[in-house]
Amino acid sequence: MSTYPWAAGYIDDGARPQVVTSRFKYDDGYTLERYHATGGYEGFKAALRRAPGDVHEEVKAATVLGRGGAAPPAGTKWGLMPAQKYPRYLVVNGDESEPGTYKDRLLMERDPHQLIEGCLIAAYAAGLSQVFLYIRGEMPLAHERVGQALNEAYAAGYVGRNILGTDFSVDIVLHWGAGAYVVGEETALIESLEGKRGEPRLKPPFFPAAIGLYGQPTIVNNVETLSNLPWLLVNGSAAYTSIGTQTSPGTRMVAVSGHVNRPGVFEIINGTTTFRDLLYADEFCQGIRNGNELKAFVPGGGSAPWFTPEQLDVPFEGRAAGAAGSMLGSGAIMVMDHTTDIPSAALTLTRFYAHESCGQCTPCREGGTWLMRILQRIVDGQGTKADLDQLLEVGESICPGNFPHASSSKLGLEAVPFPYKMTTICFVGPSAYAPVHSALTLFRDEFEAKLVEPAVPSRRQIPVTAVH
Repeated sequence: MSTYPWAAGYIDDGARPQVVTSRFKYDDGYTLERYHATGGYEGFKAALRRAPGDVHEEVKAATVLGRGGAAPPAGTKWGLMPAQKYPRYLVVNGDESEPGTYKDRLLMERDPHQLIEGCLIAAYAAGLSQVFLYIRGEMPLAHERVGQALNEAYAAGYVGRNILGTDFSVDIVLHWGAGAYVVGEETALIESLEGKRGEPRLKPPFFPAAIGLYGQPTIVNNVETLSNLPWLLVNGSAAYTSIGTQTSPGTRMVAVSGHVNRPGVFEIINGTTTFRDLLYADEFCQGIRNGNELKAFVPGGGSAPWFTPEQLDVPFEGRAAGAAGSMLGSGAIMVMDHTTDIPSAALTLTRFYAHESCGQCTPCREGGTWLMRILQRIVDGQGTKADLDQLLEVGESICPGNFPHASSSKLGLEAVPFPYKMTTICFVGPSAYAPVHSALTLFRDEFEAKLVEPAVPSRRQIPVTAVH
């Protein structure tokens, strides 16, 4: 059983289905020996015994939703590539950088062969000739583990030419990212892979499935998304869809941080587990620290609109979260108890997004910095009431019409359209405004308590003299 300090990041009580985390309990779960001993590469072998189109249809039937943010079904996404256009590429988005998110890092550190097997299944099913594993630069252990696993997979004949005696051949390239948040956006990641500055491309025409890496059809999938495929090919789509709900089948990894008694990464049943279950159940986070009261929580990574205790019974399901006014995003939940200074919490998140702007779009480059500076002024006790209106005005210039305005605290959230309407190419700009709007809408009184309204200077009395 695992004794490494970093193993504490994952919580397993054995009570739930384990699609992607079954090997986390082993110290050597990252080795090929352990992977073979626990059924590793059997899904890939099963795929090779079938026609590529059949494997593709199996993934489509399972409705394997993307686990990176937007959640498009993987099988549907693969089908968007133009027919008979080759070569085609698979790019694995391992640049996990959304605030509060650390599930993909654990998958790469503790079960890298599962990711590699998922890549091989996707490449076979979709006719992809080369795979690029793009891993965030601040994850050295993930690089080490994936690199070691890749060498083992090549040596064992799972990667390379004429794999396992078949006509199927594919190479996998490991690429070290430079640590820019924006390259988590798929077209910016592709730009970085091509050796250029990591900046998002305009869509259209640059939909990766049509015009992606080196101008060729490209599928960009998340680490957790691909890690689902080995289990699926062994057990079948019927077994996969028997877990969760019709619209959100399978399991999902969530990372919980902040003011809970037991933070960590949990593999939960998709679509049925509520936020109340996750934060308060003994099998998960076991309640708020020190017996404190829950004040607010961010349900889908730092860029998601906030929830309050009124949304605790919303299930962890994309449509339900959207109808309640937020999104599940990267699967990161950040919890704030009643001792939290809300303006300071909003500033922390906004500062991150302002810093991570690539600078390509003026509303993001300038607007994010304006939001940060105004918030800082308020937190420092030097803000005025006009600053509150200015925050909303700047936010509207970045993503007009997305977030309902409110002038009093504790108003119920309204559904937020996703994707956002925005004046920027990608979501970094709106991400800087999301925490500002949530904090100011739900807890306006806390902002007002920090304001300093300067006294209106009295008019200087000018003596009136008679004009002769």
